[in-house]
Amino acid sequence: MIMRSVCKKILKIVVVAIIFPIIAYFVFAQIVQPSLNRNWTNDQRILAHANFNEDRVKITNIRNINYRATDDYDVRYYDKTFDLNKIESVWFMVEPFSGHGFGAAHTLLSFGFENGDYVAISVEIRKESDESFSAVGGLFRQYELVYVIADEQDVIKLRSNYRKDKVFLYPTQTSKENMRALFVSMLERANKLASEPEFYNTLTSTCTTNIVAHINKIVEGRVPFSFKVLMPAYSDELAQKLGLINNLIPLEELRAKYLINDRAEKYADDPNWSQRIREIDL
Repeated sequence: MIMRSVCKKILKIVVVAIIFPIIAYFVFAQIVQPSLNRNWTNDQRILAHANFNEDRVKITNIRNINYRATDDYDVRYYDKTFDLNKIESVWFMVEPFSGHGFGAAHTLLSFGFENGDYVAISVEIRKESDESFSAVGGLFRQYELVYVIADEQDVIKLRSNYRKDKVFLYPTQTSKENMRALFVSMLERANKLASEPEFYNTLTSTCTTNIVAHINKIVEGRVPFSFKVLMPAYSDELAQKLGLINNLIPLEELRAKYLINDRAEKYADDPNWSQRIREIDL
């Protein structure tokens, strides 16, 4: 009898320990709602928008920051129209974070067109002026989610030339139809977030999980669940295994081939920077 009573007490404690946090988080989630109106940082105050007209899309407010240092920059924007029939490449960028363990990294996609234009889409937290990133904060609705649509000399050059992180830029392997569908899907999501805000989540809605969601929307099950999605410093390993990037050479050789840092620094002031960082000895 005593043992049964003890077991019941333990069971009650376990149930409360499990259920109470769930109820508390549910209540918290109802109270804390995402917003479009906060005191955003200068680089994330203005959102891009895509306007589709058959095979053409005009993107307004493409960001093009001129950096002098990570905390010293001029924010600029421009509008550009892209012909969806002329998309010819998609590039997968991986930026492992210097000094961080546990596979922490940022990923983004950049889309190339026949005339040599590139436009990058980077899924990020939308920071308020007094905020910095916290993985724990990202679990508890601290940040809104934003799709930054930008020039490569903004979102990629920042990482290679100013943060001095290693940056790997891989050409992907897929059809032009899938490239177009992926580009449109990400632009439509950017449009939606500009009017219907959502929260970033460190586990379920990150740079990499959102890219995976777009890919699987086009080809169901193309990227299965993997810890390498949650630890994106290893996402190139997963992409290679799945044949999304070159899988004919060893991973370390592939990484050495598509590490752009030396070229990014060498051609830092070249107006054709995006082309120069892709000049690889085959």
